[in-house]
Amino acid sequence: MARPSVPMIRRATAVEAALDIIDTDGLEAFSLQRLANRLGVRVPSLYYHFVDKEDILAAVARYIAGKSVPRPRQPPNEEWPEYFVALALNFRESVLRHRNAAPILLRYLPREILADGYEDAARLLADAGVPVQLHARILDGLETLSIGAVLIEAAQRPRRRKAGFPGVKAETHPHLAAALAGNDQTVKALYADRIRNFLRGISMTNAPSLGQTSASFFGETAWQSF
Repeated sequence: MARPSVPMIRRATAVEAALDIIDTDGLEAFSLQRLANRLGVRVPSLYYHFVDKEDILAAVARYIAGKSVPRPRQPPNEEWPEYFVALALNFRESVLRHRNAAPILLRYLPREILADGYEDAARLLADAGVPVQLHARILDGLETLSIGAVLIEAAQRPRRRKAGFPGVKAETHPHLAAALAGNDQTVKALYADRIRNFLRGISMTNAPSLGQTSASFFGETAWQSF
């Protein structure tokens, strides 16, 4: 369909309205007609900014994983892992704020749309003295851990403060029940620890190439609690 000659709406306004519909009534409730009604325009007006419905959902995914995720203040170089922990927590907060839209990230979040963010992360690693041969491993691992964990958490209802498995009883699953009873961390704290432990593993496995600065951070800095 041809685009109108004059835009009736702003692209950002349409993305925010689409996300609001999904947040309120679920992904299945979203349609071009409903979005147009929300914005007070006809459906053809949407085509000035978007190719089709898929293009709008891709823009929603970019918003959730990009614009709505605050960038932490860069810490001293020797504390570079904490930057990534904070960034992962901000990503988690953004996704959980829009639980109904979380499935969109699986389909509409190709890496190329986040290239600028990965460039900033690689620059931070370089500035911190982390060997370049580890950068791809770190970035790939952080992406897999953070997106996978958050999407699983977003799909769980009702929300749980601590990790758990439905229907676990001591008489049928004694070891699992004991493990859950012995856990004193919230889901959020476990998530942060998962990111830290991954980075710690990278550091320990590659200690000679990482150098003393990063190794000292992981060995001596007390783990923070969230």
